[in-house]
Amino acid sequence: MQKGPKIALVGNPNCGKTSLFNALTGLRQKVGNFPGVTVDRKSGHVALADGRESILIDLPGTYSLYPSAEDEKVATSVLANHQDQDHPDLVVLVADATNLRRSLLLCTQVMDLGLPVVLALNMADLLEKEGRSLNAKLLAKQLGITVVVISALKGIGLEQLIAEMGKPHTAAKEPFFKVPASFDTLLLPVTKKIGTASRYLGWLLLMRSENFSWLDSDPILSPDKAHMLDDPDGLINNEMAMRYDRINEIVEAVESNPIHPINRISDRLDRWLLHPIGGYLIFVALLSLIFQSIFAWASYPMDWIDTGFSWLGEGMKAIAPQGWLTDLLVDGAWAGLGGIVIFVPQIAMLFFFISLLEDSGYMSRVVFLMDRIVRPFGFSGKSVIPLIGGMACAVPSVMMARTIPNRTERLITIMVTPLMSCAARIPVYVLLISMFVPEDYLLGVISLQGLVMTGMYFLGFFMALIVAWVIKTVSKYKSGGIFVTELPIYRMPRWRNTLLTMFHKSRTFVMEAGKIIILISMVLWVLKSYGPPSQMAAIDADFDPRIMATQDSTALQELENAKASGKLKASYAGMIGQAMEPAIRPLGFDWKIGIALLSSFAAREVFVGTMATLYGAGEAAAEDEDGKFGGLRARMKAEVYPDTGKPVYTSAVAFSLLIFYAFAMQCMSTLAVVKKETGSWKMTLVMLAYMTGLAYGASLLVYQLFS
Repeated sequence: MQKGPKIALVGNPNCGKTSLFNALTGLRQKVGNFPGVTVDRKSGHVALADGRESILIDLPGTYSLYPSAEDEKVATSVLANHQDQDHPDLVVLVADATNLRRSLLLCTQVMDLGLPVVLALNMADLLEKEGRSLNAKLLAKQLGITVVVISALKGIGLEQLIAEMGKPHTAAKEPFFKVPASFDTLLLPVTKKIGTASRYLGWLLLMRSENFSWLDSDPILSPDKAHMLDDPDGLINNEMAMRYDRINEIVEAVESNPIHPINRISDRLDRWLLHPIGGYLIFVALLSLIFQSIFAWASYPMDWIDTGFSWLGEGMKAIAPQGWLTDLLVDGAWAGLGGIVIFVPQIAMLFFFISLLEDSGYMSRVVFLMDRIVRPFGFSGKSVIPLIGGMACAVPSVMMARTIPNRTERLITIMVTPLMSCAARIPVYVLLISMFVPEDYLLGVISLQGLVMTGMYFLGFFMALIVAWVIKTVSKYKSGGIFVTELPIYRMPRWRNTLLTMFHKSRTFVMEAGKIIILISMVLWVLKSYGPPSQMAAIDADFDPRIMATQDSTALQELENAKASGKLKASYAGMIGQAMEPAIRPLGFDWKIGIALLSSFAAREVFVGTMATLYGAGEAAAEDEDGKFGGLRARMKAEVYPDTGKPVYTSAVAFSLLIFYAFAMQCMSTLAVVKKETGSWKMTLVMLAYMTGLAYGASLLVYQLFS
């Protein structure tokens, strides 16, 4: 298939750019990082009307080419640097038709770079609902570029847009903003140095050279001329004023039938959703409903996955030759992978609901609401965005803190974001909650298990506030300033976009976690299957096969279990766990839990895979008195201390573990990104120390109170 032009999607945040990207590419997309930075790079393939195929790149959202955040700098650099691998042949500028004035600022800047631009006016259906209209032909004439009216949500105008993407386009003939000729003395050496004919690109480099990481380290201006550029901020403000003067004239000419914003549905909804009291009650109720649904709806596919993995494991053992390699693959790698895949339905549902909240516009309201709460603790609304993002994963959320201008506030946000309960904690929470919290319903509709799950999320948030307040008090930091955020209009989520987001997020989660889990599970299988030869031989001698052969089936099973338990304890894994046990026994943890704690330092979700590997050492599957537990949960519930016969896992132990994992820093990836973002090993080690100490102390308190 012939290759078409390389196309970049550019636009403001919340303009529907990602929805359009998903609509055009579907499943033919991949996610990586832009070279040199940890910012998502989404690219995909789109079939053009003439049969060619183009690469479509979804650049991070930005309001202008004067960026303040790392992801915005990426978008600017890709558009400006002709040597960048993602530099486009054509730019599709996605604009929010309901807020044209704001979108045209970025559009005119991109046009002035000398790039061919097609303006896609998105959300045209919402504009019509508001009783407003746009004259797209007049707008195209005013700007000198092609304009297409679309709705990514409903698929309106996409065929016309694809047709335009396959046509040859040229840059606008006249610059929208004319760089004053008085700057030629400074401008010409700059444009010559970087080999560009774009006067506006030279202007951007003069104003904000620090935003272009691809430039060499030499000063953009020679020392004898640097003094001539004494007020770049003032020049930028003048440029913005000149652009908006023309933009306002264009918008007034092309827009018709404007209505007062108070009549919009969004404003009516906000009277309730942003209410000083009702807004918080609605948010708590919505969050509770989400976790109720996760527990209620995901139980069926989880049971199917559990049964399927067990059936396949038994089948593989039946057809594969007996030996250590088969045991390693089935009892090690397969059991560990099954221990995490079983929780994919709940993780997928969490991402599904988060995507719904984001696409509908409600997540922006949550950020606005939480700003009122977090400000006394040393935060502002900018800090709420990483905290909310921490409900999915701490790694990208820590990187979101780059948008916070105040260094102290940024450090406080980074230090407490990992306390928010992320998706990686879900497998641990679900395993322990489902073991010891009954499947009862309050008032016949509120699941007790879902209520406890919701409580774990609020516990992480409240602890983050407490720790932030302590850091603020110790550092004597006084938060100030105002927080400004955009509240996009409410819209129906694009279900296809939501499902694609759920699919890609879940796949990434499984692929990244699965690699670690399989590797650790295989290492653990070796450690638990082998030990000092003399000790392993002694256990074999204690269970003489000739004597065992004379026992009935019940007695034989008990002897087999005792032998497997003895070998596990004498293995290298058992030796490591027993060395840890004195330190963790006050928390109610035995040496097997100690092994899981150690292995899950790679990633929290490894805990479940580790337990699946450890309890796959020959123990018989069991059921509780209601016959509802099978597999791993049944084996854990059946575990007893050999010297006392008392169960290892009680409700006190389960809640002690829950608290430990709610607060502990059990994620090497988070530590790595904290080191990168802070540039300090000291801050990274302080985070590790305080979270480990907090987890140990809180877990100790819970166990001692409830045991």
